[in-house]
Amino acid sequence: MNKTIRRTSVFALLLVLALLGRATWVQAYESKALANDSKNRRKTIAQYAQPLGNIVVAGSPVTGSKHTESGDLAYERSYTDGELYAAVTGYSSQAYGATQLEGIYSGILDGTDDRLKNPVDAVTRKQQAPGTVVTTIDPDVQKAAYRALGKKKGAVVAIDPATGRILAMVSTPSYDPSAIAGSTDGDAWKRLTEDPDKPLVNRALRQPLPPGSTFKLVVAAAALEDGLYPSVDARTQSPDPYTLPNTRTVLKNENASAPCENATIRTALQYSCNNVFAKMAADLGQDKVKAMAEKFGFGEDELDVPVRAYASVYPSGMDPAQTALTGIGQFDVTATPLQMAMVSAAIANDGRLAAPHMVSEVVDSDGDALQSFDDGDATRIVSPSTAEQLRSAMVTVVERGTGTNAAIAGAEVGGKTGTAQHGENNSKTPYAWFTSYAKGPSTGKQVAVAVMIEDSGAARSEVSGNGLAAPVARKTMAAALE
Repeated sequence: MNKTIRRTSVFALLLVLALLGRATWVQAYESKALANDSKNRRKTIAQYAQPLGNIVVAGSPVTGSKHTESGDLAYERSYTDGELYAAVTGYSSQAYGATQLEGIYSGILDGTDDRLKNPVDAVTRKQQAPGTVVTTIDPDVQKAAYRALGKKKGAVVAIDPATGRILAMVSTPSYDPSAIAGSTDGDAWKRLTEDPDKPLVNRALRQPLPPGSTFKLVVAAAALEDGLYPSVDARTQSPDPYTLPNTRTVLKNENASAPCENATIRTALQYSCNNVFAKMAADLGQDKVKAMAEKFGFGEDELDVPVRAYASVYPSGMDPAQTALTGIGQFDVTATPLQMAMVSAAIANDGRLAAPHMVSEVVDSDGDALQSFDDGDATRIVSPSTAEQLRSAMVTVVERGTGTNAAIAGAEVGGKTGTAQHGENNSKTPYAWFTSYAKGPSTGKQVAVAVMIEDSGAARSEVSGNGLAAPVARKTMAAALE
């Protein structure tokens, strides 16, 4: 054979082998990544080729699908009571992707998840009927929380302490996911993304803020577990006024006439005495307070319910004065409403924290479970004795302390108020907090609730946990106990 022809033949063979190798690599190793690429139009066409599966609340879907009139996307997501459930469902948009449960379970809801396919379908890549996401949300509790928040900017989380089931998750101002579900909703998207009130932010999970005096429950738990004080009724060593360690800064109490000097933990929670808990945090030291905070969930970077919550933070590397300020939920302490609901839930559940979750199961089109979430998967946070004492002190707060607006006739209700500073030198409107639990007198029902009011439009002098947040908690808890 002519040398030139032979070389050309070998070169051509090498090119063929290279093409075969590349094709094999793409089909065997890169096909899934390419199929899932957000820029792949075929993925979007497949996603909306049939009616989407539903997100279900108490047996009824809160989502739906409607047939589109034009284009290559056959169906579009629709929502029932979209604003009410937006913090739960998130949105599924043909143009802007999907968030929350819509995003996490997009493959289940559009029928492309491999778990929906039998072996034959897996080979042929046939798209299956979509599955369903079943939530733990109680519609009555959700509605009560949403209506109680009204036009206030804030959030509510309600948890069943024994099971960890999230009964309500509300963030306001809310939005209607239907408004951005299509491919031509640019104006609505712009309004939402440019709105200074940030309606697309899930404040219940994704906006950690200073928790103020609600954090005093964590400090009290650390003091009791450490043995710094033997009970909530033992007198503390707490001068009033209290000067922050190594400084000349005097920490004042909101109520100057409150009996806060050397007050017991019960009295200090009842009147929300800053001097007691600042001194207590300084005496314990940042390591012990941090350890207790982390037991409750602070610092957890992978808190999935199953939507991932932003981590709540207890800081490190502080001096004694800064540590003292963390004792009243200030300095660099931040928490989400979910986190503060978890604190009350653990205390209500005899010191055990059941893993919070808002999905009970994911099922295929035949109703067979693809994924289930266990109720009551709990971790010991504090001893039963500590939990009992803290509940007793929290009841005192509601019965004759700073949380009287949370009282529910005939029910055991315990709580803790918080008013957190906002802005440099507290120059902006403070945040109002309330974390609580309630137990029904005869039904055995119980609930833990956290409320955060970021802005209510009220005058600065009218902002307080009892005035703004406790009434929201009361209505939410009452709905859960019915």
